[in-house]
Amino acid sequence: MIVRPHLNWIQLLFVWRGSILKKILPQLTLALLLSLGVLLLHGQVLRWKVPLNFVPFSLIGLTLAIFLSFRNNASYTRWWEARVLWGSLLIESRAALRLALTLVDDGRAQAPALARPLIALAHALRHQLRGTEASTDLTRLLGPAEAARVTATHYPAATLLQQAANWLQEQRVQGRIAPPLIPALEQPLAQIGTAIGGCERLANTPIPFTYSVIVHRTIYLYCLLLPFGLVDSIGPMTPVVVVFVAYTFFALEALGSELEDPFGTAPNDLALDAICWTIETSLLESLGVPQSDWPAQPQAKDYVLT
Repeated sequence: MIVRPHLNWIQLLFVWRGSILKKILPQLTLALLLSLGVLLLHGQVLRWKVPLNFVPFSLIGLTLAIFLSFRNNASYTRWWEARVLWGSLLIESRAALRLALTLVDDGRAQAPALARPLIALAHALRHQLRGTEASTDLTRLLGPAEAARVTATHYPAATLLQQAANWLQEQRVQGRIAPPLIPALEQPLAQIGTAIGGCERLANTPIPFTYSVIVHRTIYLYCLLLPFGLVDSIGPMTPVVVVFVAYTFFALEALGSELEDPFGTAPNDLALDAICWTIETSLLESLGVPQSDWPAQPQAKDYVLT
């Protein structure tokens, strides 16, 4: 996730770090070179004049804008839903620990056994969604033996949620919680399970591939032919206009591609490291753990927070 201080209008025009420009620079360079070549050759290919004007590009541009708008809206909807799910994970983890501290007999002594799997669950889900190795974080939180058992499972986050449910069952068996209060403690665990399932659904169900192919092909063909349609009407300004139009289309396509997978490590993806740190430190604070014993807070690098 890009985190930057507020920029004025001049700074926004020339900002480099945190923008999508670096990613699409090769495509813009190709569009510039192509438009310069068309300008120098006066719109000819092998001495054959390409008879194009701006009219078909107006029609194609409208269709392309509709496709881009649909794809970007779909990608942003996925990104926002993922953020809501991780926000729910934070809220329900706090609620589960708060109820454990207040409703369970001797809750201050019993609650750490619930907090550990809840904290580990957030880290395990982050690694599961990103396809990275979770053993380091889980070993720090659960110990080597338990971490090895959890990482060996196919769905480590669901395994840790089951551990939290087992803790609730143990409290019931030991008589530390009144039976009428059990549904109150079960509710946040159920919501955490819903958040896990929602994240897995987003990670395993991408936007249909055909939409990406249609948009990608149309953008490149549009920018390939655009110089031939403009050279006769605007002459030397052709490269400027072509690069500007290409920047708009290529940037929107690249941004939609990043937002489609909100759990990755691209600049515009969710800052899952920071969210996991918030969940962990929030629960540790509820348990009374001093800040000196908290893990180090993730820091933005080149204005990008992972």
